[in-house]
Amino acid sequence: MVSSVTRTSAIPGNSGFEANGLSKGIESSFALNLLPLPANQLFGTDGIRGRVGELLSAPLALQIGFWAGIVLRNHATGIGPVILGQDSRNSSDMLAMALSAGLTAAGLEVWYLGLCPTPCVAYLTSMTDAIGGVMISASHNPPEDNGIKVFGADGGKLPQLLQAEIEAGLRGKISTATENNCGRHYSRLELISHYGEALKKPLASNLNLQGMKIVLDLAWGAAVGLAPTVFTQMGAEVICLHNEADGDRINVNCGSTHLDILAAAVQEHNADLGFAFDGDADRVLAVDNTGRQVNGDYILYLWGRHLQQNQQLPDNLIVSTVMANLGFEKAWQEIGGKLIRTAVGDQYVQAEMVRTGGMLGGEQSGHILCRHYAVTGDGLLTALHLAALVKQANVSLAELVEQSFQTYPQLLRNVRVTDRDRRLGWQDCQPLQKAIVLAEAAMGDSGRILVRASGTEPVIRVMVEAVNAELTNHWTNELVSKVEQHLMD
Repeated sequence: MVSSVTRTSAIPGNSGFEANGLSKGIESSFALNLLPLPANQLFGTDGIRGRVGELLSAPLALQIGFWAGIVLRNHATGIGPVILGQDSRNSSDMLAMALSAGLTAAGLEVWYLGLCPTPCVAYLTSMTDAIGGVMISASHNPPEDNGIKVFGADGGKLPQLLQAEIEAGLRGKISTATENNCGRHYSRLELISHYGEALKKPLASNLNLQGMKIVLDLAWGAAVGLAPTVFTQMGAEVICLHNEADGDRINVNCGSTHLDILAAAVQEHNADLGFAFDGDADRVLAVDNTGRQVNGDYILYLWGRHLQQNQQLPDNLIVSTVMANLGFEKAWQEIGGKLIRTAVGDQYVQAEMVRTGGMLGGEQSGHILCRHYAVTGDGLLTALHLAALVKQANVSLAELVEQSFQTYPQLLRNVRVTDRDRRLGWQDCQPLQKAIVLAEAAMGDSGRILVRASGTEPVIRVMVEAVNAELTNHWTNELVSKVEQHLMD
């Protein structure tokens, strides 16, 4: 948990504007003017996310801001601002202004950061007197999508109970008293540098990255300004890819979901390692000096072993998800570690870490949480610590990976299913369920299967893991074919 910065009072900036035109009775009018909403729950595993113009719009963002403000205000222990940040998507400006209007209509002060990583919003929310935070981003999703993530005063994802209250307000199921309060909006871009300093502080006192050549793939996203600065200030020679804020190209064939360009650049420049972030930089994947991809399982193992060796990992516990590779789990157990699996989604990992007192957890996709240093998953923080770990070990990342474990062959296929009801009701598809039972019986202890509906994209994810690639490919193809036959339009 970060504790080096004292929470500060709400100090207005010098570029605020009042929510003009908001008259007496604004709150009751918001409650009456309901928008058409999908029947299913709006909040997924990482906030509200969807296609702009279909699900997300300025009117909806306005009401989300208003009801989020009401809920945050009603559950706050004091008076404070709401921190607001965004990624580089073309729709993010529109949604930011609409959200700010809603928040100020709820009588709250907004501190607007502009372009910044999601963990920056979480950090500043936790370290100031803010009563909550909001980030506009669809993370690794394509440019036409966007999302709204809401944080509590502690910088953690807003509890599901409070998400449900916001949604109840949006659906007209609750009302609120008429008030005449108008909040104000302030541009507070200077606060981002405080987050940058906090990233470096745990390492800067006794370690730097001098002598290391590091390639950063910034995915045309939220980290384009901050990541190169922080790594350079830590002494590394930095080579950047996709390092402009570009809403048309964010995540397109780059970043943490497309590592080929990064791998080629690491080899071309004879770099020590490379890091690929997603659009809002809350997750990261690595590439070693040979160009080999290093996913979240390896990052958790290497960081966990380092913390274990320094007696900084209570109960030698790592919390991960059902996607964690069996090879990782067995290797971690062999050195005295314990692994707890949760459902996919960093909110579930974080909740289990809080419940058990775990200090390290994360996902194979690169969303890593280390409660020694941060209140939420943080791609920049993870990348800095992994680079420092390699520097301290005085061997290459490739050697560290070779010394850790061998993964079981694992194949993940995404099948796009745009009908939301059919996607979320996949468990009622009998042909698919029969195929899963057959596959599990055939593989026994030599493999495992995970089929689930994504909480962030309109897809069914089919994952098969087995002792050999032949089994993995066979059963993946069998299950994907059932999804395509019975769930697709």
